[in-house]
Amino acid sequence: LEIPYIEMDNVIPNKLISFSKALSTKDFNQWVHFYEHDEKFERIWNSPLKYLSKLKKFNGIITPDFSLYRDMPLVTQQYNTFRGRSLGSWWQKNGLRVLPNVRWSDERTYDLCCMGLQQFGTICIGTHGCLRKKIDKSFFINGLKIVVCKLKPKNIVIYGKTSNEIAEICNKNNVKIFQFKSEFEESRIGGNV
Repeated sequence: LEIPYIEMDNVIPNKLISFSKALSTKDFNQWVHFYEHDEKFERIWNSPLKYLSKLKKFNGIITPDFSLYRDMPLVTQQYNTFRGRSLGSWWQKNGLRVLPNVRWSDERTYDLCCMGLQQFGTICIGTHGCLRKKIDKSFFINGLKIVVCKLKPKNIVIYGKTSNEIAEICNKNNVKIFQFKSEFEESRIGGNV
């Protein structure tokens, strides 16, 4: 599918900030993430150069989490995966430190979500909305098993809640978990894990 390639890294973010909030902050000692509604960051795909100098001020970037839904046509899911990898690859070529977001929906995307990535690095996943319903959790856990098997990550940065099943998969495969509460959780509870 000619998915662009991202060099892997083993760094762990110290702190996360959403892209929409990163545009107005003066605290650059953190990593920018895109675990928010697509409309809040679609503009970065349309005009990546416009935001490059701002993003270079941060410690690093987690590649965009363009939506993948099970009821989306597969070609749309392929395109959204391509877009995230394209931006990540371009940012690396422009000197930014990048960690890949890995997103899947169902079995059609379990291989797709690993394309363009190396083994043995740090990967990032978002769990918001993936663990509440039994069917969503099933697809998520099955996909995570395949991702861990294929990519053999050393570390997984989790944005959002985790579960016993996620911990079991990671423990079994000697993968370290680094969890950050989502902004939704922050607004209810407060503080990062």
